[in-house]
Amino acid sequence: MSEKPISPLSQRMLEDMNMRRFVPDTQREYIRAVKRLAIFLGHSPGTATAEELRAFQLHLTETGAQPPSINATVTALQFSSR
Repeated sequence: MSEKPISPLSQRMLEDMNMRRFVPDTQREYIRAVKRLAIFLGHSPGTATAEELRAFQLHLTETGAQPPSINATVTALQFSSR
């Protein structure tokens, strides 16, 4: 069985979350947020522009995401961009 290769962005994010001792549920949610952004963008989140991030937030609002969910997603994306 072969493992799926992990991108440098994902690897760094995992390392940073482990270093900060994030619990597994938080790690899963942060990774899920970055994956949703990647799907929305159609390219790596590592190259997202400020306008693309804004468009993603508008998309979340327009598709019925509630403020706590949007805030959690934005927090995850801010973490991943460090």
